Amino acid sequence: MKRTGILTAVCLFFIITSATACDICGCGVGSYYLGILPEFNKRFVGLRYQHKTLRAHLGPNGTTSYLTTDETYQSAEVWGGYNFGKKVRVLAFVPYNFNERRSNENAGHKNGLGDIALMGYYNLFSGTGTIGSKLLVQSLWFGAGVKLPTGAYSPAERNQSQQSPNNFQLGTASTDFTLNAAYDIRLMDLGINVNANYKINTENKYGYRYGNKFTTNALAYYKFRVAKVLTIAPNAGVLYETSVKDTEDQKFSVDASGGHVLSLVGGIEANIKRVSFGANYQEIATQDLANGSVRAGNRLMAHVSVAF
Repeated sequence: MKRTGILTAVCLFFIITSATACDICGCGVGSYYLGILPEFNKRFVGLRYQHKTLRAHLGPNGTTSYLTTDETYQSAEVWGGYNFGKKVRVLAFVPYNFNERRSNENAGHKNGLGDIALMGYYNLFSGTGTIGSKLLVQSLWFGAGVKLPTGAYSPAERNQSQQSPNNFQLGTASTDFTLNAAYDIRLMDLGINVNANYKINTENKYGYRYGNKFTTNALAYYKFRVAKVLTIAPNAGVLYETSVKDTEDQKFSVDASGGHVLSLVGGIEANIKRVSFGANYQEIATQDLANGSVRAGNRLMAHVSVAF
């Protein structure tokens, strides 16, 4: 079985993952962080859960006021993958989002279908060798993807909150594209997984364009095999995201957008026969979002899938 990590969104995170004016902060409608994929030979289908938080309307040095909002973004996502032979792999993501926002004055929420995403990969290289008596396995994948405008977008949300990140949406109302790369190298049971994703956003019909975003992560993992039926792989690494500012009407830059985040990632993956499950926690190490008016919180992701 191959274990290959491919970045989303997402999240997705590949984040993939699921689906930020801050397309940067990993909240709302743009993250595709994936991390390490479940093990599968032919195809898999599964469910993934993501939890992210955000604080907006901050003053100088992160001070809060009656305008400050605390936002929570959760998604339950059906996702799956299919291998066409040994060279081509396709992934699909169908998220259902749960957005919640609270301030001293009011509260609100939005639930609904998010933006569906498809990603295709081509295996440029897969090989095995030895270092001394130890087995060395590596693979390199490149690909591209598309995100469809299936989630609801409210232009009034942007109009009512000119100084807020345009995050509180279920979708972007735009068709966007991704370029992706994934490299995995493993010496016996010790491996390193590296992913990169560049998301190219287009302007939606309301004249709003989320900033293009670059995401990369590197994870080290070790596989422990228990009783020949259970494989456990703890992993740890870093995740970096950076985004340019959003624009309106092709000329106006949105101040409450753009920036970068560096996160420390720790997680565990497990596999029992055809069933894979795992979780990871992403702790923010450093960040500079929307000129300091936005702060992203730590994130959690969990998943379960079945290969068939």
